[in-house]
Amino acid sequence: MPCELTALLLHAYLDGELDAADAADFEQHLRTCLQCSSALAAEQSLRASISSAQLYERAPSQLRNQIRKSLPHNSPATAPKSRTWPWLALAAALILAAFLGRELLGLVHLQDQRSLLTSAAVDAHLRSLQPGHLTDVQSSDQHTVKPWFDGKVDFAPTVRDFAANDFPLLGGRLDVLGGRTAAALVYGRRKHIINVFVMESSNADVSPSSGDLHGYHWLFWQNDGFAFIAVSDAAPQDFLQLRDLFAKP
Repeated sequence: MPCELTALLLHAYLDGELDAADAADFEQHLRTCLQCSSALAAEQSLRASISSAQLYERAPSQLRNQIRKSLPHNSPATAPKSRTWPWLALAAALILAAFLGRELLGLVHLQDQRSLLTSAAVDAHLRSLQPGHLTDVQSSDQHTVKPWFDGKVDFAPTVRDFAANDFPLLGGRLDVLGGRTAAALVYGRRKHIINVFVMESSNADVSPSSGDLHGYHWLFWQNDGFAFIAVSDAAPQDFLQLRDLFAKP
């Protein structure tokens, strides 16, 4: 069941609205509640991404041309500047605000969606490490694992064995991230387990991002209409090597 404190206290704690006693109690709760600690990490990651996103943008040339065309020409019939310019400035400000607002909302939605997915991926990785939960189909043969997903997901995930690069395929399973079905590919890396979650993505390709949560590292990237999230306690450079292997034809 969802933790009630996530809705009641999380944002108040994050905004510094709790008194010292309540804040201390909530911090004690975070040590034992995976749901609240995951939600807090996702909110902190989202706020950090928005703060560092540098949302100021120069107005597009098309917008500047539209504003110039709307300016009055010099002629006797032109209204006095003291009356005309305030309205033009207001119109320009409204157009620019609408444009930047749309861009900001799109960025916030994308960052929020990614934060929820990566948090869910770390939780799914932790679940998979419990006995009997790692794979639904256990095989190092990509021609066995890939057909296993037929009819279970409505897309064809990329399944490849990278044993020659010290990333042996161990198998696969079905998982759910943020209410969406994902194909989970399981790889080994020396003594580490790496889960690679694959989902269809309708968003335009964006730059990869990475982070740490609950002592595990994650890497998010997109390629050929798919979103990939790798989670493990392996070294960060291992993630980059695995991502590059997936990108090769």
